[in-house]
Amino acid sequence: MQGMPGRNRAAQYQPVQSEFEEKIVQINRVSKKTKGGNKVGFSALTVVGDRKGKVGVGLGKAPDVAGAIRKGISTAKKHMIEVPLVNGTIPFRIDIKLGAAKIMLKPAPPGSGIIAGGAVRNVVSAAGIVNISSKMLGTNNKISNIYATLEALKKISEQAEKTKERGVKKA
Repeated sequence: MQGMPGRNRAAQYQPVQSEFEEKIVQINRVSKKTKGGNKVGFSALTVVGDRKGKVGVGLGKAPDVAGAIRKGISTAKKHMIEVPLVNGTIPFRIDIKLGAAKIMLKPAPPGSGIIAGGAVRNVVSAAGIVNISSKMLGTNNKISNIYATLEALKKISEQAEKTKERGVKKA
């Protein structure tokens, strides 16, 4: 048995190393009533980041868990945003409301770490932010809170671009 080709597949398999850190935040089992019975599927919420200022969020849906995770990671990689980092934190405070979710992100002094709930923590740690203080209000829905956090980080990057442009024009 030792000499037979293709027997020890586990030893031959080498996982592909990516420069991105991939986190699975939530997996939901969803079912739909149809004429032939229940149609069962899965949705997977994933966060992808490089810990250097790039982060993306994806929601994948498929009949099986592995397919949902793969789709979620693919979507997250396609929709990545750049987050401006200043000494391991964000440049300024931002409050945002998206749907029922209200998110407050505030820069923190060096050494304070990530003071955030689960949904926000996943996004900011994948982005590479090491010092931040945040508060989630409104809803406990992870999907809503993650999308609101991503929207807040988008607003921060847009505002930082505007500030940078203004600084270049003055000089």
